[in-house]
Amino acid sequence: PVVGVAFDGNVTGFALGDGTLALASSEWEGGPGLRPREEGGMEVVPAVQPAPPVTTLSVHEGACLMLAADPNGGFLSGGDDGRLAHVAADGAVEEMASFPGHWADPVAAGRAGWYACAVGKQVYLLGDNTQSLELPSPVTALAFDGSGRHLAIAHYGGVTIWSIGVESPRQLTWRGGHLSLAWSPDGRYLVSGMEENVLHGWRLSDSGDMEMGGYAGQPRSLSFSADGGFLATSGGERVVCWRFDPPKSDAPPAESGIASKTPVSLVACHPVHPVIAVGYHNGAVLLCQPGMTDILFVKGSGTGPVSALAWSATGDRLAFGNQGGEAALVSLPESLFRFARRTSNANAGNSHTQRGAT
Repeated sequence: PVVGVAFDGNVTGFALGDGTLALASSEWEGGPGLRPREEGGMEVVPAVQPAPPVTTLSVHEGACLMLAADPNGGFLSGGDDGRLAHVAADGAVEEMASFPGHWADPVAAGRAGWYACAVGKQVYLLGDNTQSLELPSPVTALAFDGSGRHLAIAHYGGVTIWSIGVESPRQLTWRGGHLSLAWSPDGRYLVSGMEENVLHGWRLSDSGDMEMGGYAGQPRSLSFSADGGFLATSGGERVVCWRFDPPKSDAPPAESGIASKTPVSLVACHPVHPVIAVGYHNGAVLLCQPGMTDILFVKGSGTGPVSALAWSATGDRLAFGNQGGEAALVSLPESLFRFARRTSNANAGNSHTQRGAT
């Protein structure tokens, strides 16, 4: 199975459940392309050369558990062999830390050159030196903000923010299990997906908090739009989008995409346009816009739940993988995207309440 996917320029890394990392290049000489049609629109020009081969590397003795893109180049991989490894785009593997007898999961990499890895209740921060922090319960998610100097750590009972150069971590307390994390692009908001089928968020300027509920399942996948105007989440049969420009207590969420017999497993917002890539538990992958019903299918159902989903930094490529072992890299050039203004229909079935936030 594919457990994670990340980009480094023209190289895409797919982490696999057998401990290997597959590296695929997007540079395909003689590959498929697009050309305008006389009657309007675009048509696909078929490939005239086979796709470049995929390189596979043995990184872990057991399973790879998580893969993160390093903003400064390469990939960060954690495995059930306790190994934290950095893999360069050219395939060079460097062991950064080892915790025999433990799982190195989750992992995160920040723009400031720091790396984080959780081992049970302990979080290790690696950079100019190695530091560690013990949490009150096992760590379930790690996420650096856009600056790479603030690390959010999810655990039972809340979220801890560990800032580089600050002696005392900041505690954001909220009872329950916190399973996933997302920073807004401007760093003003931090949101966690909870075990209790709700989201909980904080406005970091004054710790004003908000709760967003009404989910049928756990919102495990969270993704902010490039402009920070909305937050897309899993947890339902369609993508649920919450406004964050700024959030309003009386603004219900909007739903996007199509309702499936199986729920959404992953979401990923385009790095430029208001487009969301959506993966479903039945294996389907599609593109949609927040609050709209229009969709573009990338892949139909089958071959297992979508377990990895990511855009390239420029948004011209989408990569995904599933639990059936299928991995794909899809070219989506700028000429494919054209948008019209529409009014979204909100779903009144979900609730959104805030405390101390406006």
